[in-house]
Amino acid sequence: MANYSSDSIQESIIFSHKVAQLSKALWKSVEKDWQAWIKPFDLNINEHHILWLSYQMKGASISDIAKFGVMHVSTAFNFSKKLEERGYLTFSKREKDKRNTYIKLTDKGEELLLKTFESYDHNTYSVYQGAMPIKELYGKFPEFSELYTIVRYIYGTEFMNSLDESLHTFEEEFKEEEGALRPTSAK
Repeated sequence: MANYSSDSIQESIIFSHKVAQLSKALWKSVEKDWQAWIKPFDLNINEHHILWLSYQMKGASISDIAKFGVMHVSTAFNFSKKLEERGYLTFSKREKDKRNTYIKLTDKGEELLLKTFESYDHNTYSVYQGAMPIKELYGKFPEFSELYTIVRYIYGTEFMNSLDESLHTFEEEFKEEEGALRPTSAK
């Protein structure tokens, strides 16, 4: 990673503060909406995120869940353990890799995740609603190219490729039907 220096400490502080304030405000809104979405399913955000990542990554390690879920390994493990106790995940070790713990979504876990997708109501997401004027004006949602560049620099190309791949897979595997999201094919 290159180490870039700023000519101005003041400029650096202003930029960092702006990013911090905007990120915090955006996350607060996302967190509130996400919690409201999954509350009827007796899940918290970490648990839902782990279910979603497990669905996308098919047999991911706890380390992968932590990395791509942007959470500490102990957080990924502890919440995965709670999901396992409820019958939504299974834990395993691989014959050639005894050091890592792998998780797999159970049928019950997949069913729960799909129910959360079916219940999603975009009208209750303030970030989505906040982006609508941009979509109406330009015909598309913001693409966040500058934000992608910053995150790619911090977390790496593998992280961004995984994000892009998961979004593409999600588009391929689900379709909207009668106002609800449904898998395109039965597994």
